[in-house]
Amino acid sequence: MNIEQLNADYGITNKAKFVEGKGGLTVIEINNEYAQAVISLYAGQVLSFKPVTQTQDMMFLSDQAYFQEGKAMKGGSPVCWPWFGPDPEDQGRSSHGFVRNRMWSMRSLTSTQDGSTQVIMGLVDTPETRAIWDYSFDLALVITVGSSLTIELITHNTGDTAFKITQALHSYFKIGDITKVKVLGLDGKSYLDKVDHGKQKTQTGTVTFTQECDRIYLDVPSELVIDDSAINRKIKVRATNSKTAIVWNPWSQISANMADLADLDYQNFVCVETANAANEIIEVPGGGEYKITANYSLS
Repeated sequence: MNIEQLNADYGITNKAKFVEGKGGLTVIEINNEYAQAVISLYAGQVLSFKPVTQTQDMMFLSDQAYFQEGKAMKGGSPVCWPWFGPDPEDQGRSSHGFVRNRMWSMRSLTSTQDGSTQVIMGLVDTPETRAIWDYSFDLALVITVGSSLTIELITHNTGDTAFKITQALHSYFKIGDITKVKVLGLDGKSYLDKVDHGKQKTQTGTVTFTQECDRIYLDVPSELVIDDSAINRKIKVRATNSKTAIVWNPWSQISANMADLADLDYQNFVCVETANAANEIIEVPGGGEYKITANYSLS
């Protein structure tokens, strides 16, 4: 569907429009009384969210990100599904599943009663996805842009056979200085340290950053806080139906080695991901559904 048709079918005058983004990818630009946002139909990915009260974006997006079909975009809020991390069956399939490099279809674009803007996109199984992961599904992504940003990922098993998934909303948050950031709410929690061969450890105090960090925290509370003293703001990450959180920063060497990150980009983002991962494997029965939600707000 071309941009003109999308605007005719879904556009909201003075609030939401479809435009051509980087790499020719179609994006939705939202500008309502609460915030500005950019959402890509490719990957179903929020690329930007800036409340009107803020001078800086909440989300980080690399200037060197790939904006082309078949590639994942580095930044914003990628969707990892139906698995998080490496191929769980070791068949050589891509890490983090296959929906973050697929085109999603529009289902609705509406103004809510309070003036927020809600986008619903969808993805269903095709012969191509069945060749990768042989199950019937209907995946819905509900994104609400208001004074906060809410992302709901709803998995519907449209087949008769139960399937198991892990998943994550792999959000990159823009920060002032990684050495001055703290993640609050994880004191005393167990985590798998992927930098140290997946060893299980226990967090002591707040999470701070002095080197590469790649951790899967287990049995986490529903609210975590990114305390960013460098730009004097806190980002609250509230999750539902998620007991796992991933905290990631690649640090200098990996950042320098990644073609879609600038050498110093690691200084200006941290990923705090709402997830079902590690031992939190979700079984969705035939005909059943499961919804994971993340809400991001600034103070």
